Amino acid sequence: MDAHEPLMTSSMFLEGYCEVSLTLDSTGLSWAPVVSHVKKLETCYGIKSSSKSESRIGFSDVYAVECVDRGSFHVLIRKIGAPRPCCMTEMHRFVVHGFERSRTCRCTWVLSSYTFGNKDPQACRTWIEEINSRISIEMSRPKNLWVFVHPSSGRGNGWRTWQTVEPVFSRAKVKTKVTVTERAGHAFDLIVSVADEELSAFDGVVAVGGDGFFNEILNGLLFSRHKAPSPPVPVEFANYFGNDGEVERFRLNNDSKTRAYASDFNASVSQPEASFTNEDDPLLSTSESSGQAFSDFSTHQAILILGYGCSTYGRLSVKRQDLSSFFPNEWFRLGIIPSGSTDAIVVSTTGSRDPITSALHIVLGKRVRLDIAQVVRQDAGSSSFTRYAASFAGYGFYGDVMKESEKYRWMGPKRYDYAGTRVFLKHRSYDAAIAFLEDETLNSAAGTGFRNRGSQDTRISSEKTPRSKCCVDCAVCRESTRPATALVNGDSALRWSRSEGRYLSVGAAVISCRNGRAPDGLVADAHLADGFLHLILIKDCPRPRYLWHLTRLARKGADPLGFEFVEHHKTRAFTFTSSGEESVWNLDGELFPARRLSAQVFRGLVSLFAAGPE
Repeated sequence: MDAHEPLMTSSMFLEGYCEVSLTLDSTGLSWAPVVSHVKKLETCYGIKSSSKSESRIGFSDVYAVECVDRGSFHVLIRKIGAPRPCCMTEMHRFVVHGFERSRTCRCTWVLSSYTFGNKDPQACRTWIEEINSRISIEMSRPKNLWVFVHPSSGRGNGWRTWQTVEPVFSRAKVKTKVTVTERAGHAFDLIVSVADEELSAFDGVVAVGGDGFFNEILNGLLFSRHKAPSPPVPVEFANYFGNDGEVERFRLNNDSKTRAYASDFNASVSQPEASFTNEDDPLLSTSESSGQAFSDFSTHQAILILGYGCSTYGRLSVKRQDLSSFFPNEWFRLGIIPSGSTDAIVVSTTGSRDPITSALHIVLGKRVRLDIAQVVRQDAGSSSFTRYAASFAGYGFYGDVMKESEKYRWMGPKRYDYAGTRVFLKHRSYDAAIAFLEDETLNSAAGTGFRNRGSQDTRISSEKTPRSKCCVDCAVCRESTRPATALVNGDSALRWSRSEGRYLSVGAAVISCRNGRAPDGLVADAHLADGFLHLILIKDCPRPRYLWHLTRLARKGADPLGFEFVEHHKTRAFTFTSSGEESVWNLDGELFPARRLSAQVFRGLVSLFAAGPE
């Protein structure tokens, strides 16, 4: 059967246009003027309720159809002797709600509506029922969502942003439980403590805010529901630590050194738990039955450094809930309505920073898998503490900018530019050592065992590896048949490499991290669900050279990684050790104090209401 074979046809009037022959087939609606000589772009009284040049809309692009009361209807009437072509008449009406792609940016979706009228009310009801039956077949569309609104996100526009998109959800008949957060960690507390049976009643959770707010919700979901071992740590790397927590045998020079050694793991780190009990201190030491929550920070320091939307979350005593295999999950998805300062996750997954576009991705039930990085603080002398990141983990310049910006929250999003300038002028570098798993696809013929080599051997070259950007229906991201596979401890087939030296920054990109300041992102060819982190090591270099690197990030089509002081490694796991007393990481815009940590990526661990950038 032809997909466009007519199943239903009627004569209808299209608001602001003319009488049309409306046809329904298995994939959508189409219409054509009954009077053939009516121009497609001709409108009544200049009314432009939608683009009249469009003559078809697919059911996959229709998010709602609704009946409206009988009322005035503007139509074009072409009759011989008629004094004017436009007239107003009373009709029964129904509206088909959909979207069109913006002419300036195809990734931005613009709301559109088509109002059809008929003298017969039953004819309108029949069409409404038939269209509803077609769009209800699409089982991927959500019916019930838990929406968290960050009222202070961006410039305090969180609630206004939700009010802008709420009509889209109500028209689509999506039930929403709306929670406006009142403090840092509020969303985390609610999600981590809700019973799994209650959470399962929702088709997903939506964050109205920025990347940091989404990170809070993500950690609330995964904290007790993701059952996986901590990232692997090579034994030789673990020997850098003594009993007092200070770095031993940590002699570094300004030139980075890289070497490879056989895989060996420290399996002694257990999956941590956390306790959030004190209302005044988001960074607390923990009891014997729970994990460490940054006890090396005082309450006063935590309050100074961590503002709203930047905390370790929660003030609630939490017990683990048992729900095996909740993640990865095929039906439960996360959504983001952008209202933050950069919104890198939204831009990387939809291609647009537009709230309406994101709302349409959600109500239409779009789905894309997303890699998630598990980051475990493993400072000697304290219990491990686990956090998750969906976009980026950065140390050095990235962490310093985030820490500095917390002093100027009153400036709004401009604080990042101001803080970035201050940190850049300080030009601080840090002694560090990083061990990372080699990409076995790049080293399949290298064999296993110990071997020495230079850093050039492990750096990914754009000349050797073709760059394929992630996009809608990405072939690379579709290859994962068993997402979120954990690394196996003691697997001798895996190989580790190590880099050590002085670094201006250390970054691990989960996705491309596209945003307004970096149109191609930190790593242009990073994928949403390929199961890899992109480790970016910026070695100590003169300030003008580092500025050149940063300016390339801001230019579309430039290569910010093509410098001799930049190492780029594609890896599934890495371990980081710093010799400094102060060490702050930036995880999706959230501060994470750690002098030693390990991280691994889980392929496609969560699903997002998005389709990928076009």
